[in-house]
Amino acid sequence: MYIIVVYDVNVSRVNKVKKFLRQHLIWVQNSVFEGEVTLAEYERIKKGIKELIDENEDSVIIYRLRARPKRKNLGIEKNPVEDII
Repeated sequence: MYIIVVYDVNVSRVNKVKKFLRQHLIWVQNSVFEGEVTLAEYERIKKGIKELIDENEDSVIIYRLRARPKRKNLGIEKNPVEDII
């Protein structure tokens, strides 16, 4: 499955969340990560995020998709990633 993770967390936790997500997904923009994951990886990511955030203060949204979506960038691309074969 392909997932997109967007988050808005307290500044005191933002670097921990970003560092954690960089271990699992591709950083595409401030507070946005995406990537292809297995169901087990998806569950590990959810569990890891829950351990890092304050659910009463922070917001994390995970979009689950069946395939990698087509993306059109307008303006600069923060972290250009080429398809690797």
